[in-house]
Amino acid sequence: MVRVLICYASYSGNTEEVAEGIQKRLLEMGMDGDLYRIRPRLTDLPNPSEYDAFVIGSFTWVKGSTPKLVKDFVAKLGIKPHPVFVFGTGDTQFGGDGLFCRAADKLARFYASPFPPLKIEQSPRGDQEMIVDEWTKGVADYCRQNLIVSAS
Repeated sequence: MVRVLICYASYSGNTEEVAEGIQKRLLEMGMDGDLYRIRPRLTDLPNPSEYDAFVIGSFTWVKGSTPKLVKDFVAKLGIKPHPVFVFGTGDTQFGGDGLFCRAADKLARFYASPFPPLKIEQSPRGDQEMIVDEWTKGVADYCRQNLIVSAS
């Protein structure tokens, strides 16, 4: 079974909702998805060697930046697990399309993600739920085709 760690930072709950949707969809597809909420106090960090793939989610902060708590998490993790898939939540009213989900773009570049980042406008409800489902299916398909699965 493919084991995926879904790490996310959320203040308003939107990014958490997307993470939970990804977890639910992965479970429906026969994959194991564990959630880890990135908090300001980084304790009980996950062990990357226990997972076949990582999903990292972040909201976008001031002027398109990645939140400090996400940067701290990445630094404290200390390695670049592979593959890493990235999702983000944002709001086009703050900076327009140019800054929309910029944190997701930056994280995807940093991790050389093999799959384009998922970008959600605010909350993953309505039509955006289908976008989350389709993206997650693509991630699952990639994992099945490209990973040597560790023993669970």
